[in-house]
Amino acid sequence: MDNKEMQAVNALRFLSVDMIQKANSGHPGVAIDAAPMAYGLWEKAMNFNPKDSEWLNRDRFVLSSGHGSSLLYSLLYFNQFGLTIDDVKNFRQLGSKTPGHPEYGHTKGVDATTGPLSQGLAMAVGMAMAEKHLAAMYNKPGYKVIDHYTYSLLGDGDLMEGLSEEAMNLAGDKGLSKLIVLYDSNDISLDGPLSLSTNEDVQKRAEAAGWDYFKVSDGNTDVDAIVSAIEKAKQTDKPSLIEVKTTIGYGTPQSGTNAVHGSPLGEENVAKMRDFFKWELAPFEFTDEIHKYFDDAIETKKANYDKWTKMFDEYQAKYPDEAKQLTTQTLDVDQLTTSYKPGDSIATRVASQEILQQVAKHNPEFWGGAADLASSNKTFLDNDGQFTKDNPAGRNVFFGVREFGMGAAVNGMNLHGGNRAFGSTFFVFTDYLRSAVRSAAIMSLPSIFIGSHDSIAVGEDGPTHEPIEHLTSFRAMPNLNLIRPADANETLAAWRMIGQTTNRPSLLVTSRQKLPVMKETIDAPIEKGGYVLSDSDKQEPDGIILAAGSEVSLAMNAKAQLLKDGIDVRVVSMPVMNLFDEQSAEYKESVLPSNVTKRLAVEMGATMSWYRYVGLNGKVMGIDTFGASGKGEEVIKHFGFTPENVAREFKSLG
Repeated sequence: MDNKEMQAVNALRFLSVDMIQKANSGHPGVAIDAAPMAYGLWEKAMNFNPKDSEWLNRDRFVLSSGHGSSLLYSLLYFNQFGLTIDDVKNFRQLGSKTPGHPEYGHTKGVDATTGPLSQGLAMAVGMAMAEKHLAAMYNKPGYKVIDHYTYSLLGDGDLMEGLSEEAMNLAGDKGLSKLIVLYDSNDISLDGPLSLSTNEDVQKRAEAAGWDYFKVSDGNTDVDAIVSAIEKAKQTDKPSLIEVKTTIGYGTPQSGTNAVHGSPLGEENVAKMRDFFKWELAPFEFTDEIHKYFDDAIETKKANYDKWTKMFDEYQAKYPDEAKQLTTQTLDVDQLTTSYKPGDSIATRVASQEILQQVAKHNPEFWGGAADLASSNKTFLDNDGQFTKDNPAGRNVFFGVREFGMGAAVNGMNLHGGNRAFGSTFFVFTDYLRSAVRSAAIMSLPSIFIGSHDSIAVGEDGPTHEPIEHLTSFRAMPNLNLIRPADANETLAAWRMIGQTTNRPSLLVTSRQKLPVMKETIDAPIEKGGYVLSDSDKQEPDGIILAAGSEVSLAMNAKAQLLKDGIDVRVVSMPVMNLFDEQSAEYKESVLPSNVTKRLAVEMGATMSWYRYVGLNGKVMGIDTFGASGKGEEVIKHFGFTPENVAREFKSLG
């Protein structure tokens, strides 16, 4: 690379520094030292088209070190993704297109929302899984419609997170040869030298996980060496980690220290940095020659895009069904059915398993797996094979005991597009993947999560395996459909809704124990969130009992008990609280009339989420302690969840 082209690299550095300085907020260190590798990757190696930022076969790029967002915005600006100079001047300002961390769906060209360290790496793993799987599923002779690389840029902090180990092991096991990770190795974290907290051998760690390893000794200036390493990584049959040695804040007075990690440089230090690089342009000003380097790089990529587009037009004509599956997010759920009759008894995890087979049958793009619990979660897709290095068309992913890695990978799989992916575990272990669910909700991403063994009915495994606070805590998460079906019919309705949901993740919570199938739940309007399951015969009910999941049938049994005493209550099933909250005031009033204040909510979990429905005069029968070990039915009875006790609690309302 000649000195003139290095000006384009420095343009990335100075645009990043200037936007941070103007905002008086941001992380200049990584933006400065990673600029050469970013330039080499984006301009010399990656395939993309800024005019079609959602191009299915584009190379993906995930900035796992999301605090370096100013560098990503600089790349997007120079590569014509629609950011203006005013946009970058509004870095980190309210309502701007350049928020503090990259946000998928908010800024054109951002492939994933990142910030929580290492989630970017794990989502990149999921994207690479999707690429490998979809290529095996959909490519035809003469039509390699899926054939691209997934890149991620990360730092020391990402590799310290435990999630990185899960992600790297998963990628190595699945042989994700088109995953290439650039490691900005500057030996500094926020608090100081990396030696304060870790001294691991990254090469040995990567190779032990089944990765190839490459090293660039001078990442500050040697762009050619970086590009050469990327090209070598493309030739291997393993995922690749390229360690690029850099000096954080290279060219600044505070270079090599944590002082340049997360604070603006200050006017004096920016001036000295300009002297170091002999940079004479004013803030936010760049020459035509600098822009030309980026423009020329974009032009060279155009031929690849045009060639692919022509091929895909032919593919669509020849394979219309496959093309449709690759270009839609919704699932075909019109043919889903259950064969259960009122009075049958079946666990909702088992009902879900049987419906899952139908979803898979009618939707070849649907796939996923479990964190080593497929047989317990009931999430194995029969006759669909295992997704492995040598069988990438398999639709069952064995994620291993890596709940967080699974959750983040599922997000990456869905971010890739062309497929719909799910992951499952015991509901109590969703604690391990909560941050991934939250990221999906922030991105409005329709990832599917399944949590079985939803209550104290787990029994003998005891408090460690019995979720208590989990329902309430996930219900507090914005933009998440937490669905707790009451029986097989509501489970069917849940899957119909999940298949058509494109703007948020779903968390389906299923029971281990058998639950009676109720005639009242046939064609349940689960999309309303809550509905009148069984009404009173009186003009005004004597009260309302609300419940979700396995406790709905309990509420119905309590209603029968109360009828013996002439008390006729309405029973409301509330499988998806947030959707009920989103309904019109008129609908909510029709289900929970304000003049009926005698209300009891019943759920084998924390009580907090129910109080907004029962009001000050109502009561919640729940569990605000941890569970207990014993036979499931005995534990349930121990905590008072019997028809007789529910009826007694209702009567106590006065």
